[in-house]
Amino acid sequence: MLINLEKKPDVIRKNVDRCREKGILLPTFREMINPSLVSDEIRSKLTSVGLWDVNPVNLYRITWHNEPKEKGGLFAGVNFIEIPREITGTKARILALAGKFFPCGVHKVGATYACLAPALVTGNFDASSQQAVWPSTGNYCRGGAYNSALLGCDSIAILPEDMSQERFNWLKSVAGEVIATPGCESNVKEIFDKCHELDEQRGNHIVIFNQFEQFENYLWHYEVTGAAILEVLKELGIKEENVRAYASSTGSGGTLAAGDHLKNVYPGIKIGAGEALQCPTLLRNGFGAHRIEGIGDKHVPWIHNVKNTDMVLSIDDQDCMDIYRLFNEEDGKEYLSSAGVSDQDIENLALFGISGIGNMLSAIKMAKFYEMDEDDVVFTILTDSSVMYTSRLRELEEQQGRFTKTEAAKVHAAALMHQGIDNALELGYYDRLRIHNLKYYTWVEQQGKTYEELNRQWYDRNYWKELPQLTEKIDALIDEFNAEIRK
Repeated sequence: MLINLEKKPDVIRKNVDRCREKGILLPTFREMINPSLVSDEIRSKLTSVGLWDVNPVNLYRITWHNEPKEKGGLFAGVNFIEIPREITGTKARILALAGKFFPCGVHKVGATYACLAPALVTGNFDASSQQAVWPSTGNYCRGGAYNSALLGCDSIAILPEDMSQERFNWLKSVAGEVIATPGCESNVKEIFDKCHELDEQRGNHIVIFNQFEQFENYLWHYEVTGAAILEVLKELGIKEENVRAYASSTGSGGTLAAGDHLKNVYPGIKIGAGEALQCPTLLRNGFGAHRIEGIGDKHVPWIHNVKNTDMVLSIDDQDCMDIYRLFNEEDGKEYLSSAGVSDQDIENLALFGISGIGNMLSAIKMAKFYEMDEDDVVFTILTDSSVMYTSRLRELEEQQGRFTKTEAAKVHAAALMHQGIDNALELGYYDRLRIHNLKYYTWVEQQGKTYEELNRQWYDRNYWKELPQLTEKIDALIDEFNAEIRK
């Protein structure tokens, strides 16, 4: 089974006692997808709790449906925006889910909960004696440390030393330990090496939740992110033939899983995997360092369903940094206003983090590559928001000088209006197989996966279909666990 649901009754009892003592109940997948199912008891508690508060009731805010309020918000429609054509320069409509309104400001809080909750309710993680280890290129360890704090268990956050200072400052207030590994977001192997070191040192005292191999990460995005996108498309009345593409950075492979869900509903949709041009692993088996924080690379995640990926889109990190300045510097926003961008759309620019800008550029490339027209839709994800990276503005000014309206005009024209279809590859069968085969070097040679399972991922048509079948089983285990807490 791709997700371990074998029960350990003795540990389950300890986890139940701990949750009962701390007043913790666990949301199910069905409640994260449809929070109208959340009880009145939980809703009443949420009315006095801030969105970022370390309060276990905020587990029920792990949904795309949160009211965009700092405190006391309940649930509303899916948080999404339509990025105006004055910014994208495309005929097609580009829509994006907004991750800012999750607890702690990142959508990874959902993926980490999906990893931790099944381990708690099956007893495969002992909250009373084990530390939860969250290896990450940024947001995943943020979400993991936050959920660990909500659930009353100790955590270790691992992330590259070159990540933004905002992440480190916040993590120190929440995580039990924060470990900085050498390099930047593309130095994933160094993170894996640290996990092996911790495993040798601490053994049964830790449980490592590696986002790049945890199918719970895939499942959360398949079910919850996928359902949110489908809800938006239905709300807007988009015709099936106009649902053309879904774009997301490769990252851990989790967010791409929403595209698998979409493709089951809209078989004609194209799934695009974005990466940094400075580290073109999928495009040309390349390597390097880059500044699109949080997406990770130099390997193919174990949970990336490569056979379902239609395009690879390599994004220049300088474009992302320049657009981040355009969206956040006052002269940049004033220029966009003069270019016809509405006040509301300018306010929405705060919803873009650096990786979200990269996702937008992937969506733009797909819209242009496939020559989409005005009725066509590309969907993408804004994983966090600008608040995660404000220190980068000071650094960029020191490196590149003040950002003026002249610079804003250059960025708008070059990085947005004239974003091209260069470094974009439509994948044929053997292109996909080439990318899939790269998994061997990371996962079989280095991380202990088997050659047989690697082949199953490619040749067994039922392999990826097994995961959605586990959702109801996990929900049943959570219901059972909550019932024990209430006794």
